Amino acid sequence: MKKRFEVRILGQDLSVISDSGDEHVENVIRYVSEKVEEAGKAAGSKNALNIAILAALNIADEYLRMMGVKENIYSQLENRSEQLIHLINDIR
Repeated sequence: MKKRFEVRILGQDLSVISDSGDEHVENVIRYVSEKVEEAGKAAGSKNALNIAILAALNIADEYLRMMGVKENIYSQLENRSEQLIHLINDIR
Protein backbone atom coordinates (compact mmCIF):
# COMPACT_ATOMS: atom_id res chain seq x y z
CA MET A 1 0.00 0.00 0.00
CA LYS A 2 1.35 3.40 -0.94
CA LYS A 3 2.19 5.82 1.83
CA ARG A 4 3.06 9.50 1.79
CA PHE A 5 6.28 10.73 3.40
CA GLU A 6 7.11 14.36 4.07
CA VAL A 7 10.76 15.19 3.37
CA ARG A 8 12.87 18.32 3.72
CA ILE A 9 16.06 18.43 1.66
CA LEU A 10 18.02 21.57 0.79
CA GLY A 11 15.34 23.65 2.44
CA GLN A 12 12.69 22.22 0.14
CA ASP A 13 9.65 20.42 1.50
CA LEU A 14 8.72 17.44 -0.61
CA SER A 15 5.97 14.87 -0.46
CA VAL A 16 7.12 11.39 -1.47
CA ILE A 17 4.75 8.52 -2.15
CA SER A 18 6.12 4.99 -1.91
CA ASP A 19 4.91 1.45 -1.45
CA SER A 20 8.20 0.50 0.20
CA GLY A 21 8.37 0.03 3.94
CA ASP A 22 8.93 2.92 6.32
CA GLU A 23 12.45 1.82 7.19
CA HIS A 24 13.50 1.59 3.55
CA VAL A 25 12.11 5.02 2.69
CA GLU A 26 13.74 6.53 5.78
CA ASN A 27 17.07 4.95 4.76
CA VAL A 28 16.76 6.39 1.25
CA ILE A 29 15.92 9.84 2.59
CA ARG A 30 18.80 9.70 5.07
CA TYR A 31 21.22 8.55 2.34
CA VAL A 32 20.21 11.34 -0.04
CA SER A 33 20.39 13.90 2.76
CA GLU A 34 23.90 12.77 3.64
CA LYS A 35 25.00 12.93 0.00
CA VAL A 36 23.52 16.41 -0.37
CA GLU A 37 25.31 17.54 2.79
CA GLU A 38 28.62 16.08 1.54
CA ALA A 39 28.20 17.75 -1.85
CA GLY A 40 27.40 21.07 -0.21
CA LYS A 41 30.51 20.92 1.96
CA ALA A 42 32.73 19.87 -0.95
CA ALA A 43 31.34 22.51 -3.30
CA GLY A 44 31.40 25.29 -0.76
CA SER A 45 28.34 26.58 -2.55
CA LYS A 46 25.00 27.71 -1.19
CA ASN A 47 23.30 27.24 -4.56
CA ALA A 48 20.75 24.45 -4.03
CA LEU A 49 20.66 23.45 -7.69
CA ASN A 50 24.45 23.06 -7.89
CA ILE A 51 24.48 21.02 -4.68
CA ALA A 52 21.64 18.81 -5.93
CA ILE A 53 23.40 18.20 -9.24
CA LEU A 54 26.69 17.34 -7.51
CA ALA A 55 24.89 14.98 -5.12
CA ALA A 56 23.13 13.32 -8.07
CA LEU A 57 26.45 12.91 -9.89
CA ASN A 58 28.04 11.37 -6.78
CA ILE A 59 25.13 8.98 -6.31
CA ALA A 60 25.20 8.01 -10.00
CA ASP A 61 28.95 7.40 -9.77
CA GLU A 62 28.48 5.11 -6.76
CA TYR A 63 25.65 3.28 -8.47
CA LEU A 64 27.60 2.67 -11.67
CA ARG A 65 30.66 1.51 -9.74
CA MET A 66 28.50 -0.93 -7.75
CA MET A 67 26.90 -2.20 -10.96
CA GLY A 68 30.40 -2.88 -12.27
CA VAL A 69 31.27 -4.77 -9.09
CA LYS A 70 28.04 -6.77 -9.38
CA GLU A 71 28.79 -7.67 -13.00
CA ASN A 72 32.30 -8.73 -12.03
CA ILE A 73 30.96 -10.96 -9.26
CA TYR A 74 28.38 -12.49 -11.61
CA SER A 75 31.10 -13.18 -14.15
CA GLN A 76 33.29 -14.84 -11.52
CA LEU A 77 30.36 -16.97 -10.33
CA GLU A 78 29.56 -18.00 -13.88
CA ASN A 79 33.18 -18.98 -14.53
CA ARG A 80 33.38 -20.98 -11.31
CA SER A 81 30.08 -22.69 -12.07
CA GLU A 82 31.36 -23.70 -15.49
CA GLN A 83 34.56 -25.03 -13.92
CA LEU A 84 32.55 -27.08 -11.43
CA ILE A 85 30.35 -28.47 -14.20
CA HIS A 86 33.46 -29.53 -16.13
CA LEU A 87 34.91 -31.16 -13.02
CA ILE A 88 31.67 -33.05 -12.38
CA ASN A 89 31.49 -34.17 -16.00
CA ASP A 90 35.13 -35.32 -15.87
CA ILE A 91 34.40 -37.49 -12.81
CA ARG A 92 31.55 -39.31 -14.58
